[in-house]
Amino acid sequence: MKIIKFAALLGLMAITGHAWAEAAFESIQDVQGKWRLEYTKKSLDTKETIKREDTWAFNDGKVTITNIPREGSYYDQLPVKYEIEDGKLKIALLGRSDRFDTFSLIEKDEKSMTLKGKYGDIYYFQKK
Repeated sequence: MKIIKFAALLGLMAITGHAWAEAAFESIQDVQGKWRLEYTKKSLDTKETIKREDTWAFNDGKVTITNIPREGSYYDQLPVKYEIEDGKLKIALLGRSDRFDTFSLIEKDEKSMTLKGKYGDIYYFQKK
Protein backbone atom coordinates (compact mmCIF):
# COMPACT_ATOMS: atom_id res chain seq x y z
CA MET A 1 0.00 0.00 0.00
CA LYS A 2 2.81 2.43 0.86
CA ILE A 3 4.49 1.66 -2.45
CA ILE A 4 1.31 2.58 -4.36
CA LYS A 5 0.96 5.88 -2.48
CA PHE A 6 4.63 6.66 -3.09
CA ALA A 7 4.32 5.84 -6.80
CA ALA A 8 1.20 8.03 -7.06
CA LEU A 9 3.02 10.90 -5.34
CA LEU A 10 6.01 10.56 -7.68
CA GLY A 11 3.67 10.51 -10.68
CA LEU A 12 1.92 13.66 -9.46
CA MET A 13 5.26 15.39 -8.92
CA ALA A 14 6.40 14.46 -12.43
CA ILE A 15 3.18 15.80 -13.98
CA THR A 16 3.34 19.02 -11.96
CA GLY A 17 6.99 19.56 -12.84
CA HIS A 18 6.27 18.92 -16.49
CA ALA A 19 3.38 21.41 -16.55
CA TRP A 20 5.65 24.09 -15.03
CA ALA A 21 8.32 23.41 -17.64
CA GLU A 22 5.79 24.00 -20.43
CA ALA A 23 5.10 27.55 -19.19
CA ALA A 24 7.89 29.20 -21.12
CA PHE A 25 8.21 31.84 -23.80
CA GLU A 26 9.28 30.54 -27.19
CA SER A 27 9.98 33.82 -29.01
CA ILE A 28 9.58 37.58 -28.69
CA GLN A 29 6.29 37.20 -30.59
CA ASP A 30 4.76 35.67 -27.44
CA VAL A 31 4.68 39.08 -25.72
CA GLN A 32 4.10 41.38 -28.73
CA GLY A 33 1.55 44.14 -28.15
CA LYS A 34 0.45 46.34 -25.26
CA TRP A 35 -0.07 44.92 -21.78
CA ARG A 36 -1.54 46.86 -18.86
CA LEU A 37 0.06 45.96 -15.54
CA GLU A 38 -2.98 45.64 -13.24
CA TYR A 39 -1.21 44.78 -9.98
CA THR A 40 1.76 43.04 -8.39
CA LYS A 41 2.12 40.76 -5.38
CA LYS A 42 5.14 39.75 -3.30
CA SER A 43 4.48 36.05 -4.03
CA LEU A 44 1.80 33.72 -5.40
CA ASP A 45 0.61 32.99 -1.84
CA THR A 46 0.34 36.62 -0.71
CA LYS A 47 -3.18 38.07 -0.66
CA GLU A 48 -2.09 41.70 -0.51
CA THR A 49 -1.88 43.33 -3.95
CA ILE A 50 -0.20 46.53 -5.09
CA LYS A 51 -2.28 48.35 -7.70
CA ARG A 52 -0.34 49.41 -10.80
CA GLU A 53 -1.18 51.53 -13.84
CA ASP A 54 1.79 50.94 -16.14
CA THR A 55 1.47 49.92 -19.77
CA TRP A 56 4.21 47.74 -21.23
CA ALA A 57 4.35 47.98 -25.04
CA PHE A 58 6.42 45.20 -26.65
CA ASN A 59 7.30 45.86 -30.29
CA ASP A 60 10.07 44.37 -32.47
CA GLY A 61 12.51 43.60 -29.68
CA LYS A 62 11.96 46.82 -27.69
CA VAL A 63 9.68 47.48 -24.73
CA THR A 64 8.41 50.90 -23.68
CA ILE A 65 6.89 51.23 -20.22
CA THR A 66 4.52 54.19 -19.87
CA ASN A 67 2.28 55.71 -17.20
CA ILE A 68 4.55 54.66 -14.34
CA PRO A 69 3.28 56.22 -11.07
CA ARG A 70 5.84 58.16 -9.06
CA GLU A 71 5.34 60.64 -6.24
CA GLY A 72 1.85 61.75 -7.27
CA SER A 73 2.52 61.97 -11.00
CA TYR A 74 3.44 59.67 -13.89
CA TYR A 75 6.43 59.21 -16.16
CA ASP A 76 7.37 57.17 -19.21
CA GLN A 77 10.52 55.11 -19.60
CA LEU A 78 12.54 55.21 -22.80
CA PRO A 79 12.41 52.02 -24.92
CA VAL A 80 14.86 49.26 -23.98
CA LYS A 81 15.69 45.95 -25.63
CA TYR A 82 14.06 42.71 -24.59
CA GLU A 83 14.72 39.12 -25.58
CA ILE A 84 13.62 35.61 -24.82
CA GLU A 85 16.37 33.36 -23.47
CA ASP A 86 15.85 29.85 -22.09
CA GLY A 87 12.08 30.47 -22.05
CA LYS A 88 12.38 33.62 -19.91
CA LEU A 89 11.72 37.25 -20.73
CA LYS A 90 14.82 39.43 -20.30
CA ILE A 91 14.36 43.21 -20.29
CA ALA A 92 17.46 45.42 -20.41
CA LEU A 93 17.89 47.86 -17.55
CA LEU A 94 17.67 51.48 -18.66
CA GLY A 95 21.19 52.83 -19.12
CA ARG A 96 22.75 49.39 -18.49
CA SER A 97 22.20 47.39 -21.67
CA ASP A 98 24.50 44.62 -20.38
CA ARG A 99 22.17 43.99 -17.37
CA PHE A 100 18.65 42.60 -17.42
CA ASP A 101 15.53 42.10 -15.34
CA THR A 102 14.43 38.51 -15.88
CA PHE A 103 10.84 37.26 -15.77
CA SER A 104 9.52 33.69 -15.80
CA LEU A 105 6.17 32.94 -17.39
CA ILE A 106 3.62 31.57 -14.94
CA GLU A 107 0.53 31.73 -17.11
CA LYS A 108 -0.55 33.35 -20.38
CA ASP A 109 -3.57 33.36 -22.66
CA GLU A 110 -4.82 35.78 -25.31
CA LYS A 111 -6.08 38.32 -22.75
CA SER A 112 -3.87 37.96 -19.68
CA MET A 113 -0.31 37.17 -18.66
CA THR A 114 1.25 36.46 -15.27
CA LEU A 115 5.01 36.79 -14.78
CA LYS A 116 7.35 36.11 -11.89
CA GLY A 117 10.27 38.49 -11.41
CA LYS A 118 13.74 37.30 -10.46
CA TYR A 119 13.13 38.33 -6.82
CA GLY A 120 9.80 36.48 -6.60
CA ASP A 121 7.37 39.35 -7.24
CA ILE A 122 4.33 38.38 -9.33
CA TYR A 123 3.11 40.67 -12.15
CA TYR A 124 -0.51 40.45 -13.43
CA PHE A 125 -1.13 41.89 -16.91
CA GLN A 126 -4.19 42.37 -19.12
CA LYS A 127 -3.90 42.76 -22.90
CA LYS A 128 -4.88 46.23 -24.15
